[in-house]
Amino acid sequence: MSERMIIGVLGGTGNEGSGLAMRWAARGHDVIIGSRSVDKAHAAAQSLNELLAGRGGSLRGGSLRDAAQAAAVVVLAVPYSAQASTAEAVRDLLNGKILIDVTVPLQPPKVDRVQLPAGGSAVLALQGALGAEVKVVSAFQNVSAAHLKDLTHEVDCDVLVCGDDLAARETVIGLARDAGLRAWHGGVLANSAAAEALTSVLIAINKRYKISGAGIRITGLPPEH
Repeated sequence: MSERMIIGVLGGTGNEGSGLAMRWAARGHDVIIGSRSVDKAHAAAQSLNELLAGRGGSLRGGSLRDAAQAAAVVVLAVPYSAQASTAEAVRDLLNGKILIDVTVPLQPPKVDRVQLPAGGSAVLALQGALGAEVKVVSAFQNVSAAHLKDLTHEVDCDVLVCGDDLAARETVIGLARDAGLRAWHGGVLANSAAAEALTSVLIAINKRYKISGAGIRITGLPPEH
């Protein structure tokens, strides 16, 4: 396990955010679910704590600012339509911290069609808006939420981690491993455009083959690499 951290998951009431939050809590991290609705955050934390019963670990809920202020690592796991406004709501609390962006620029209803924003990457635009003092790292876009809450299930998907700060990428790779996932350095933040686009491809595969957990695997490197 990587060093125990306080992790704030903004959007932790959703499927992806709550699944990651539960897996990190199960590994001993101090996890805070942040939401615009504190009541929803508390309810989500209670539900996840019930799933964790007997496994150790626990979560707590709070506001977006509660989670961002207390955490050393902040995770942004909200729909694309809420990405900018959620980050702006906690912007003054993020300087010097790692912000893991899980956002995928999906444009309903055609979520199985790649539709990257102007500039080519949602997370690159976010880094520009927040400034260089925030260490934005892109990760987890290609992980299906379908199995994250089943701690006995091996999630058959690798994680591409992109960011301009090497040490921040290493931290996120460690957290991915704590969540039971294999993770790989994917290079600079601009390379996140590939991971963002891949999500629509995986959704199209899920629809065509009537499955829920299509993912990616990186081959040719040893598991411990």
